[in-house]
Amino acid sequence: MRRLALLVLGFVWTSFAHAQTPQWNEITTPVKASLRGLSPVSARVCWASGSAGTWLKTTDGGLTWTHGVIAGLDTVDFRSIHAFDENIAVAASAGQPAVIFRTSDGGASWQQVHQEAAAAAFFDGISFFGKKHGFVIGDPVDGRWMILESRDGGLSWNSLPTLPDAESGEAAFAASASSLIATKTGLIFGTGGSVSNLHFYQFGSQTWTKVKTPMLQGESSQGIFAITQTMAGLVAVGGDYTKLEDRDRHASIFEAGTFDIPTTAPLGYRSGVAYWKKEKLTVAVGPSGSDFSKDGGKHWLNFSSTGYHAVKISGKQDAIWASGSGGRIGLLVP
Repeated sequence: MRRLALLVLGFVWTSFAHAQTPQWNEITTPVKASLRGLSPVSARVCWASGSAGTWLKTTDGGLTWTHGVIAGLDTVDFRSIHAFDENIAVAASAGQPAVIFRTSDGGASWQQVHQEAAAAAFFDGISFFGKKHGFVIGDPVDGRWMILESRDGGLSWNSLPTLPDAESGEAAFAASASSLIATKTGLIFGTGGSVSNLHFYQFGSQTWTKVKTPMLQGESSQGIFAITQTMAGLVAVGGDYTKLEDRDRHASIFEAGTFDIPTTAPLGYRSGVAYWKKEKLTVAVGPSGSDFSKDGGKHWLNFSSTGYHAVKISGKQDAIWASGSGGRIGLLVP
């Protein structure tokens, strides 16, 4: 019986290892900014944002790009962006000033729609469910997580009425603006720093719960950096951004109240993760390379040494895009 089990396990692993390997189509852009904000609409339309106030957009699959500086703020790092189509997008800054801008004319002009008064405000990510209901998460202020809500497509923002408490030293990461997920029924976000938790919010009851994760934690550079929902459960990736090759507790899967650790893990610290439902393909990226999984994050294979900060599935579910330092953009060919 044990021999049969080993043979079956060997067959499963061999089949996975010989699955079609994806590859990045590396695209040259006209900017040199570090691009942590990323929002693909389709295989042809993709927006990105980042350091020096940079925004850029393609409408032809990366052949040509429109770009500029959001409202002339060339000292601001816009690490979060959400695009609805080729004309409308919302971008949030990381650091000071903590501001949110919106464009409705394809980036030709940007209007400030929100600014936080708190000196400690720091936005970490943005997530929309549908075209109207959106959220921005920020680091804790006065012991409570900052979560802003929009019900009009990003035209106005207000604090969520019920905010969860943060543990001392707990923080979120803006490395890829991917630590928050908005769903039809609620919110999920992952944290790091002194402790790594998953926080869950139910719209119906307006209540928060949290679960401590097995991810690497205890230092300001450690924890969950990105989450995505796959057929196997909620996949979290991260680790320690000061140790790019380290594989210590840097990925996990959460399902039905329990955590699993991948049998084979991504090849180092990972700042972004995305799931392509149609292809049953999960992709994780970080400065040291990219990995893929075909079973919801249980087994991973490295397929590229090119570094990226963020990875996102397009709104139309027809492509995966990635963004990184030096204006780097990638388009995934499965």
